[in-house]
Amino acid sequence: MSFTADDEKYMRMALREAEKAFEEKEIPIGCVIVKDGVVIGRGHNQIEMLKDATAHAEILSIGTASGKLENWRLDGSTLYVTLEPCPMCAGAILNSRISRVVYGSPDTRFGGCGTTIDVVTGNALKREVEVVGGVLADECLGLLKAFFQRMRLEKGDSGAKPPISAEK
Repeated sequence: MSFTADDEKYMRMALREAEKAFEEKEIPIGCVIVKDGVVIGRGHNQIEMLKDATAHAEILSIGTASGKLENWRLDGSTLYVTLEPCPMCAGAILNSRISRVVYGSPDTRFGGCGTTIDVVTGNALKREVEVVGGVLADECLGLLKAFFQRMRLEKGDSGAKPPISAEK
């Protein structure tokens, strides 16, 4: 699937969210949710800050969007995220009825939208989710690589592997 100028625009917003996570020493993943040309949700990873394994950018953005709409059903919305959603987030995407997912970099270890496993396509819930990957992939991947390089330098460990794959 191809992407549009709007996809790039909203992915840049997701990258700004990821930069916030970077500054907070969280894995730099950012997300925005858009419906009818309006951003209804945004967030970035806050796992360390909130001490919550479910505080992924997508989960927090879905919560924000649901609050804004006062409805858990997010039909007709598009979720933009800098790294391919994991299986947990892909499940939340299905449950919240998001119609489209656009991600930056694929996740070769934990990708839940087709790279490693596919939670959203051909699912038992019979919900159709369009998935578009690779939007601003180099920028999204670059931020992840910079983060893990910084973390290794701060720990004085130049050979440590990141907990997620940041490979193409």
